[in-house]
Amino acid sequence: MRLVVGLGNPGRRYRGTRHNVGFEVVERLARRWGTRFRAEGLAEVAEASFAGTPVLLAKPLTYMNRSGDAVREIVSRWRLSPSDVVVVYDDMDLPLGTLRVRARGSAGGHHGMASVLEALGTSEVARVRVGIGRPERDAVDHVLSRFEADEQPKAEEAVERAADAVETLLLEGTAAAMDRFNRRTTATPAG
Repeated sequence: MRLVVGLGNPGRRYRGTRHNVGFEVVERLARRWGTRFRAEGLAEVAEASFAGTPVLLAKPLTYMNRSGDAVREIVSRWRLSPSDVVVVYDDMDLPLGTLRVRARGSAGGHHGMASVLEALGTSEVARVRVGIGRPERDAVDHVLSRFEADEQPKAEEAVERAADAVETLLLEGTAAAMDRFNRRTTATPAG
């Protein structure tokens, strides 16, 4: 089984904010795969199958900076290892719409990802970073803001491509997803 965690903040107040791009990607995957989320412990989870592989989608309910608590609980409950985990989250160091897939690495200043890495005790965790653009204002205000009308099409395309990147990663591996999506041009999904 694989676990795909989208990072974000729970509640209507945060829906559609830049910081919740991870939630939007796993919600997109749930729709594609015909599954629904249900509350389970510290997260909302949705069970699915993709290309014959069981996949658990998760949205932590712990708020961004405590995301690791939910991930640790899920990994323990489902008897998974860090190598089974893929994390999807926003990155303001990437231009809006840009994706970066990595097999491992630091949190790069992202508190939610730092919490996950600390909880799992390793930096060997696959991730898909979704660019939300550099702020012209305070970073907290930026990540908690919604996309401007002129940014909306690019943000929507980024969510779609990030979902494609997760599917490629699950089907063909991290290296294939990196090769296909770690560039500015539009990539074709797996399958």
